[in-house]
Amino acid sequence: PTSTYLRPPSVSIAIPSFATSVSTALPSSATSDDETATSLPLLSRDRYYASNRFTVRKGKAAKFEKRWATRKSRLASLPGFRYFNLMRRVQLDDEAPPPIDNFDYVSLTIWQGKRDFNAWRKGDAFKEAHGGTSVGAFMKAMISSLRVLKSPPRPAFYDGLLQLSSTPENVPETVDGWRKVDADGTTLLPAESFVACNQFYVSEADAAAFERRWAGRESSLSELDGFVSFALLRRDGKVKGHGTTPVDEAEPTYMSCTVWRDRAAFQGWRDGQAFKSAHGQKSESSGEEKGASPPTRPKPLWSKPPVPVFYEGVLVISSEEGA
Repeated sequence: PTSTYLRPPSVSIAIPSFATSVSTALPSSATSDDETATSLPLLSRDRYYASNRFTVRKGKAAKFEKRWATRKSRLASLPGFRYFNLMRRVQLDDEAPPPIDNFDYVSLTIWQGKRDFNAWRKGDAFKEAHGGTSVGAFMKAMISSLRVLKSPPRPAFYDGLLQLSSTPENVPETVDGWRKVDADGTTLLPAESFVACNQFYVSEADAAAFERRWAGRESSLSELDGFVSFALLRRDGKVKGHGTTPVDEAEPTYMSCTVWRDRAAFQGWRDGQAFKSAHGQKSESSGEEKGASPPTRPKPLWSKPPVPVFYEGVLVISSEEGA
C-alpha cells in the first residue's frame, strides 16, 4: 500500500510461525489432482485456490456485481468448498503503485483440495453457474457478459501454501448454496471483507528457497482482531480448460493473500507492532540502542520488487470451518 511494502527485502503480508511439512514434490501444476511426484523440495499444498479475473466496461461495475448476486449457484453446498468472495479492486492510498494489469474484479474460491475443485469443474454445478446446461442458455450468458466486460475473463489457479484461517463467528446466510442479497445494478454492493495481496516474481530456480523463507517467518497474525485467512499462493500454470491461457512470463509466480474482516482490521495490523515485528522493525520500547547497525537481511529471491494489490470483498460465502 505504501513504500513500506516495496522496500526490499521485506514483504507486505506476514505469515504465521508454525511447523510445516516440506515435501520432495513438484508443484501441483506438474501433477494431477492431489498426487505428487518426487523431484523438487517444495511445500505441500494445503488448499486449492481458483480465481477468475475480469476487466469491466466503464460504468458497468454495479451491473457486473448484480450478475454475480443473482446468478444460479450452489457453491456453498458442494464437497470441499471452504470460502468465496468477489473481489473489487481498490487503491489503498495515494502512495500505492499503479495497477500492473487491467483487472477490476477477481472471483476467488478456496477449495479443500484440487480434487474438490476438479469435481466441481466437471459437474453440473459448474455448468449451472456459467449459463446453464443448454446451448441456448450458455449463449445468453455469453451475450450478457459482453455487455459488461471489455474482454474475456482470465482464469488463474494456485496451490495454497501455509494456510491459516480463523473460525468465523458468523457464517453469511445462503439459500441453496448461494448468497441472496439486494443488487439493483446501479449501486455497488457493500464491502464485506478486505483482501491484501503481494505479487512476487520468483524464478523456478529460487522457488524452493523462497517458500522455505516464508515458512520460517514469525508472525502473530492469527491472534489479531479481524483476521480471516492467509495463504502463500503458488501459481498452477498447467490447468487446461475453457478460457485458460499459458502463464505469461510477465505475470507473478507467487502471491501472498490475506483476508481481513474489513479495511479497519487491516489498517490496525499495518499500524501496529505485529506488522513491525513481521517486517524486522523494532518497537520504540525495545531498548535497542539508537544508531546500532541493523541485522543483515538475506538477499531477495525475486527478479523485481513485489507489487501489492488490494480489494474489497463482496458476496462473501464461508464454510463453518472458515477458509
